[in-house]
Amino acid sequence: MYSEIKEVIVTEVGTRDGFQSEKQIINTKDKISLINDLINTGFKRIEYSSFVSPKAIPQLADASEVIKGINRNKDITLTALVPNLRGAIRAVEANIDEIVVFLSASESHNNKNLNRSIKDSLISFEEVVKLSNDANIPVHGDISTAFGCPFEGNISSKKIVEISKEYQNLGFKGVTLGDTTGMATPHVVRNVIRDIKDNIPNFEITLHFHNTRGIGLANVLVGLQEGINHYESCIGGIGGCPFAPDATGNICSEDLIYLLEEMGIKTGIDL
Repeated sequence: MYSEIKEVIVTEVGTRDGFQSEKQIINTKDKISLINDLINTGFKRIEYSSFVSPKAIPQLADASEVIKGINRNKDITLTALVPNLRGAIRAVEANIDEIVVFLSASESHNNKNLNRSIKDSLISFEEVVKLSNDANIPVHGDISTAFGCPFEGNISSKKIVEISKEYQNLGFKGVTLGDTTGMATPHVVRNVIRDIKDNIPNFEITLHFHNTRGIGLANVLVGLQEGINHYESCIGGIGGCPFAPDATGNICSEDLIYLLEEMGIKTGIDL
């Protein structure tokens, strides 16, 4: 079944998901330089930063400044995470290409990460959607801890389907399933993908794996078998979640691209 997929879209999230866990503040010019280098290698989609509270994540306080220095063109999609309406306003003012909102599949992690319930998060997205529609900016929805929560354990695929349906009803372009702490296994990944496809046909699915237990790429292979052609990864395998104990880095972009290209699946990225 792998051969049915001829091309994959790899979203580089290193300068957001990777950098947010770095304690030493990285110079804005260095961030811009790295993102421009990533564009030159062939990345067409980059989650370059996040419009969260500067107090919560000081590393990403310069999101509005960084985008001003990026060599943008019509083929590049620059996305950023947005936790609420205040962040969405900043994102629209920065003229980003796509807004990414997020919540956690578990109430415990959502409360620690966003200080609100899942229901309240979904309600708050309505304001974000109205603002983004007025600005003609598409919205994509992330689900963190989609394959397991460090506080609550296993997450039912039914819950993931329910949240994905809410995303579709809000008009989102698709859903990213985030393996925030690297708890995903091939069996779990397959079941979640199939349940979403059975209940919400034609809703775009993106997979975002962490490599805590060393099976991130094994989960990618399952995603390919199930026909998923959108993945997120971090340069050098950096990353992690500040609000999830002992979370390790994302799957490494270099490893992912090598795997795909060696399988004859095009990424458009010069390794």
